[in-house]
Amino acid sequence: MRDQEPPQPHQGPGLADFLRRHREDILSDWERALRARHPEELPEGAWLRDYIPQFLDQLADAAEHLHDPEPPPLPQSISDEHALERLELGYEPGEVAFEYGLLRSCILRRLERESHWPSFTELELLDESIDQGVIQAVSSYAQMRERLLQALERVSRAALESEDVDTFLPKLLRVLMEVAVSVDGASILLREGDRLRLRAAAGLGAARALGEDFSLPVDQGLTGKVATERRAREVRSVATDPELGYDFLRELGLRAAYSVPLQHGEELIGVAHMSSRTVFDFNDSDKLLFRALANRATSFIVQAELTERERLARDEARRSLAQLDTLLEASPVGIAFLDRELRYLRVNETLAELNGHPVAFHLGRHVREVMPPWALPIYEPMLHQVLDTGQPVSNFEFTSRPHEGQGPTRYWLGNYYPVRAKSGEVLGLGCVLVDITAQKEVETELRHSGELREQLIGVLGHDLRNPLNAISASAFLLQRTEDLSGGAQRAVERIRTSAARMARMLNDILDFARGSVGGVLPVHRERVNLHELCRCALEELQVAYPSQRMELDPRGEGWGWWDPDRMAQVVGNLVSNALHHGRPDTPVRVEVRDAGSEVRLSVHNEGEPIPPELQAMLFQPFRRGTTGKAATRSVGLGLYIVRQVARAHGGEVEVHSARGEGTTFTVRLPRGGPEPRPEAGDPWPGPLPE
Repeated sequence: MRDQEPPQPHQGPGLADFLRRHREDILSDWERALRARHPEELPEGAWLRDYIPQFLDQLADAAEHLHDPEPPPLPQSISDEHALERLELGYEPGEVAFEYGLLRSCILRRLERESHWPSFTELELLDESIDQGVIQAVSSYAQMRERLLQALERVSRAALESEDVDTFLPKLLRVLMEVAVSVDGASILLREGDRLRLRAAAGLGAARALGEDFSLPVDQGLTGKVATERRAREVRSVATDPELGYDFLRELGLRAAYSVPLQHGEELIGVAHMSSRTVFDFNDSDKLLFRALANRATSFIVQAELTERERLARDEARRSLAQLDTLLEASPVGIAFLDRELRYLRVNETLAELNGHPVAFHLGRHVREVMPPWALPIYEPMLHQVLDTGQPVSNFEFTSRPHEGQGPTRYWLGNYYPVRAKSGEVLGLGCVLVDITAQKEVETELRHSGELREQLIGVLGHDLRNPLNAISASAFLLQRTEDLSGGAQRAVERIRTSAARMARMLNDILDFARGSVGGVLPVHRERVNLHELCRCALEELQVAYPSQRMELDPRGEGWGWWDPDRMAQVVGNLVSNALHHGRPDTPVRVEVRDAGSEVRLSVHNEGEPIPPELQAMLFQPFRRGTTGKAATRSVGLGLYIVRQVARAHGGEVEVHSARGEGTTFTVRLPRGGPEPRPEAGDPWPGPLPE
């Protein structure tokens, strides 16, 4: 303590008057000197700027009453709150001492500049006040720091002992409860999408809150404000605050509440709360401690999430690589992955065998070191093309030569594609090679089979048709003989009818063979009136079936471009089918309808419906819509040929059959147009005429 002196006479204004008159000058000198030391912009709370004016005022008051019987107390040092702020900002106590020392220098220089010489007692008061300010600030800082470091040490130990966030957060809250006596409850809510969910709680109401799996929208109540505004908020009466209108909080009798956001940069991680039912306001030390623990919690949460993501990514990568290795080993096709330098990263046994080297030999080697010499000029440019353009090369056929002249020649189908990152960057390329040797052998056999089929068609079309024509002609001549008995006439009629049926079967088989070889029946379009074509076809059929009724109902425009022989075949097949399977006492009805750009031909008969299971395969070759006697009258190609003819004209055929409604086949035929004729000098589209 400073010594007490008897009052001494003092001429001129004293230190108190000087400090008041030059207060702003001293502050400007001090701030200018401090900026010279720290030219960078310092954060809010980093200086004593907010406390120095008050300190100078208190120093002036103390100097004014210096000689009173009871001298005033020395000026107060900076508050604990400012010490905590500086501690959070990471400043050392030496900086506080420097700022006080700088203030002393600024006051003495201003005294010298103004030629004002205070008394020894006033100088002693000035030195003692500043020294006490430094001592108190450093002491407060040290106490706060010691308490904070102890708490953080315990938190760090808890973090090392915890495997995940849900294990760590309860330990952190227990540390807070133990070091802050006034804290009776604490909780942490973490963000999950647009909600905040309670993840840890300690103290009052913790068990109940955790049991209810508590969560709330991210913008609701006090928690929502803290999350939205990204700043701490304090409540001095929880029971009456409208933003904390939860019944179970009121039941706990809480008073003070303090909430801080958990942030990582600009990202909101969650919100932390602490509460008390013994105080209405937490002291600065407790709030600093809570903020520090919240920051530590945020760091751990972010690190834990990153670690978890990294673990999941590693696990996924391991699973993907294991799956890839399994695929490579089990796949019957050749697979390889190469980097941008065309070095092999992965390859399976099938492709390695094609290159003539073991799998291990490929890894890390360039294609030039691995591929056979004959393959390099073909494949290396193509692989570079995939990497440079980013476009795949598909269905590239090639033949592999036997190694050392041994083994059969093999045929392959190659597909080469870029491998990209999520950003689209081409990282390398993949190769998939399929051995198509067996398919090539099948194609060769099919070609031979097609040649045999063509020969069979020639036999059917020439060698069988000629004797059948002779039988039909002979039966016709016999039928005209006048002296034949009735029995002989009936026998000749059976011969003629059977020959006609055999001719139809032969035509169906020939059409099926042509369609199977070429895929589509050949058609020769002409301008045809479908009404007239149907009338002629029915007249011919009426001769063959004189006892059965056939009706024709044509309406609208019937002209179009179709093959007349094929269309007569369609009408004949459908009407014959209806006559064979319909009820004999009911007519077969043929309708032709104008449908704008197409014409619809329908053939309807009454009788038993076609079962649904047969309708699905009715138009397949060698299938029949019924069983029994009617099924033996054809080889099951009539409806198949109807569909082939309709499709050759760009149309389609469908069937509707139901009990009580009968059976209706409908053919939709686009009107089409004339076939293009070859211009002079154009190659003839078909075989040359003999």
